[in-house]
Amino acid sequence: MSRFKVKKVAVLGAGVMGAQIAAHLVNVKVPVILFDLPAKEGPKNGIVTRAIDGLKKLKPAPLGVVDDAGLIQQANYEEHMDLLKDCDLVIEAIAERMDWKLDLYKKIAPFLAPHAIVASNTSGLSITKLSEALPEAIKPRFCGIHFFNPPRYMMLVELINTPTTQPEILDDLETFVTSNLGKGVVRAKDSPNFIANRVGIAGMLATMKEVANFGLTYDVVDDLTGKKLGRASSGTFRTADVVGLDTMAHVIKTLQDTLSIETDPFYESFATPEVLKTLLEMGNFGQKTKAGFFKKVGRDVLRFDLATKDYVPAGQKADEVYARMLKKPAAERLKLLRDSEGAQGQFLWAILRNSFHYSAVHLASIADNARDVDFCMRWGFGMKQGPFELWQEAGWLTVANMIKEDIDAGKALCKAPLPDWVFKGPVADAGGVHTPQGSWNPTTSQFVAPRSLPVYERQHFPESVQGANAPSAATAGKTVQEDESMRLWTLDDEVLIASIKTKMHAIGGGVIEGLNTAVTLAEKDYKGLVIWSPDEMFSAGADLQSMLPGFMMGGVKAIDGAAKELQKVMLKLRYANVPTVAAIRGLALGGGCELAVYSGKRVAAMESYIGLVEVGVGLVPGAGGLTYIARRAAENAAASTGKDLLPFLTEGFTAAAMAKVGTSALESRKLGYLLESDVVVPHKDELLFVAINEAKAMFNAGYRAPHKRLFAVAGRSGVATIKGSLVNMRDGGFISAHDFHIASLIANVVCGGDVDAGSLVSEEYLMTLERQAFCELLVHPKTQERIMGMMSTGKPVRN
Repeated sequence: MSRFKVKKVAVLGAGVMGAQIAAHLVNVKVPVILFDLPAKEGPKNGIVTRAIDGLKKLKPAPLGVVDDAGLIQQANYEEHMDLLKDCDLVIEAIAERMDWKLDLYKKIAPFLAPHAIVASNTSGLSITKLSEALPEAIKPRFCGIHFFNPPRYMMLVELINTPTTQPEILDDLETFVTSNLGKGVVRAKDSPNFIANRVGIAGMLATMKEVANFGLTYDVVDDLTGKKLGRASSGTFRTADVVGLDTMAHVIKTLQDTLSIETDPFYESFATPEVLKTLLEMGNFGQKTKAGFFKKVGRDVLRFDLATKDYVPAGQKADEVYARMLKKPAAERLKLLRDSEGAQGQFLWAILRNSFHYSAVHLASIADNARDVDFCMRWGFGMKQGPFELWQEAGWLTVANMIKEDIDAGKALCKAPLPDWVFKGPVADAGGVHTPQGSWNPTTSQFVAPRSLPVYERQHFPESVQGANAPSAATAGKTVQEDESMRLWTLDDEVLIASIKTKMHAIGGGVIEGLNTAVTLAEKDYKGLVIWSPDEMFSAGADLQSMLPGFMMGGVKAIDGAAKELQKVMLKLRYANVPTVAAIRGLALGGGCELAVYSGKRVAAMESYIGLVEVGVGLVPGAGGLTYIARRAAENAAASTGKDLLPFLTEGFTAAAMAKVGTSALESRKLGYLLESDVVVPHKDELLFVAINEAKAMFNAGYRAPHKRLFAVAGRSGVATIKGSLVNMRDGGFISAHDFHIASLIANVVCGGDVDAGSLVSEEYLMTLERQAFCELLVHPKTQERIMGMMSTGKPVRN
């Protein structure tokens, strides 16, 4: 790993991007100073103060925990330039004006530390031209860095060097951005709008042009170009609204100003669409102004109509026949779309053909290799596959000839032919641009392997591209035991890994049995057990669907027995003789949350969403979740000077009764589902590496399971106090009678039932109360309505 340590970062510019970059640095515990101009009135830091206040209101939330906004140090260019001397990385993120940026560089140059990396966050300005304003001593440490909005959630960061940038500077920065910020880094050439925006915005412009050609409405297009097409669910026009139509117009203008028909044969398709001009003139910039291509009025969504320059009802969907086509294998899918007679099918083929055509023609000028283009479109524009991946999967030469026929027939955006390397040589022989040896670089005419920086050794199963034949976590390592529910395997014969295989990693009988076996094997032959799966789902909870047949045949007794077995597994994990580590990524809900909290330790990706959500289907946690809340409250109370348990129970009770989910690992820690001793990992692909090493470190430090202890509960008086506040909520109409009943049962469990305050109880005692409450609710008609409603619509029923 690099020895370059980033102890503090300065972000210059408290606009939308600068403030959110600062917020994400705080999320990953990197100290940050946010600079802007001195305010003309009031406190000099007023501009920065307002920007930080704005972070608290933004959705999606840029901060993992809102209170952490106070950790961003405020500064202005008039009073605080000396603070730059303590910064190892300076990220300039002011407005996209070359003259403004150059002027700022001259001001900051005397205050920069001699080792500091300086990077400009720009979506398309020439990094080389920007570097020319810097002193010779700083030029080797200067580069471009392009975060995508919103920085917390978007995976992609493009790094751009200049002719004078030292190679090790980019290596150091890539290491920091990858491991510390959790991003996917692509190195782009210093060409207009770099890779992602060059291909992505050109694609959006081409899409708008084809929309006009085929006479489709924006809502139908978004339905076609969203999840059905394997792209972001927001589709084309809703995505433009979220990005901001003014931002999009700026990127388009960069293309218009820096390119020409001589340098880009697609240049004529870069004209600003008439509809975009009109919306900009109206001041409708998208989500930020509450109106763009779409506008929400109350609960109704309206779409813009260019003919009338007004908004009309939206909600039209694509023809179902095209949804079915899009589910076909790639080769069949593209042929069906190309041969279709309907406008929607022809439109889909046209935009896919255009993306293949544009990417191939420009690959050599914008990127080092085809893999970088595909990663940019995946990570920056939410595509499931990049253009080269889809093309290759559908049959390289077959699709190439289809594109050529359209170019020759004048159906394409321009007459530029596909490059020769498409049809002959190594790419044609390999059947595409991605091979196990690497991805195609048209400049060197070679297949280039991914960069092998030490930081990537922390990623056992990094994201890869179609055709690379990268190792799959489903088959990697040595399998110890496997069935349809779970795979037990190891990478190093030292730590056992348990990977749940069920749909949404739901916990049913097979998973319970697999976990039992996993703990037994780990105690016998391994240093520890890691529970990890290679996707965005730790576990969505208990498999209610698989429980229903047993319930129908054996009634409550059958469910009670299954719940008891699951509780036993939870305790087996907690009291195992070797470390048990839950490696959490994505959703850990209900039983998945319980699986996490009963493990000996948790290692969580930043974007982990953890919570006890059973109330949503009219139930209470039944696998030890409420017992965990009661035990943690007792432990926290014992470590304090207060003797009243209720204050320590309040947050846990509220979280369970309101089905609160931590919307980041940081918030999950505040809710008590992660502890301060647990590890938060910024990069999702480092999660397994860190979890395995945590298990080994705990074992090597002489790990012993915690003692089984009795602990104090709040008793019947605690139940009465909680129910008193619930009565007010019910009588005020804030919760239904059934909600009151469920919350009362939760209160009864976390307070220990009908016992005196301060009574000492065991986990097994509380788990029995939990099961009783769970089973009582399962036979309740209102709960059954909620369960059936959730299963049929995926949405909670309020009754």
